[in-house]
Amino acid sequence: MAWGLFPIYFAATGLTVPQVGMIVAIYPAAWGVFQLFTGTLSDRFGRKPFIVSGMLVQAAALWFIISAEGYGLWITGAIILGLGTAMVYPTLQAAISDVAATDWRASSMGVYRFWRDSGYAFGALLAGIAADLLGVGAAIGIVAILPFLSGVVAYIRMDETLE
Repeated sequence: MAWGLFPIYFAATGLTVPQVGMIVAIYPAAWGVFQLFTGTLSDRFGRKPFIVSGMLVQAAALWFIISAEGYGLWITGAIILGLGTAMVYPTLQAAISDVAATDWRASSMGVYRFWRDSGYAFGALLAGIAADLLGVGAAIGIVAILPFLSGVVAYIRMDETLE
């Protein structure tokens, strides 16, 4: 979604190609920098708070991006989205390692990555279909519902995995 819909969304607002590229690049850059800290912090404070909060931050950032107007606010939204992703991404992998039996840990990570990566492909198709039917902004808003619901489900169902 971020690499497919964001360029279309921001280009439609009249931003230049370099401006669009900057916003789209800031998201993974922020994610990469922040995850240096969030992974370690989840070792100290637990997995569940980072997974739940990160999902909710991702949803809020996406809704902020489609609600905001202006280059500076969109950059801020991309940074916040990167923070939310950094809270979730390394922490989910650590949570799997916490609960997987030692002799099945590598396989369990492979299963997780298969489903996660399949989600990228199917998510891109569904986001594209939603964008065609409802518009790019609405598709981004719909995509934001998924991390929100995931955060709520994790809050209700997930047990802390860090012992």
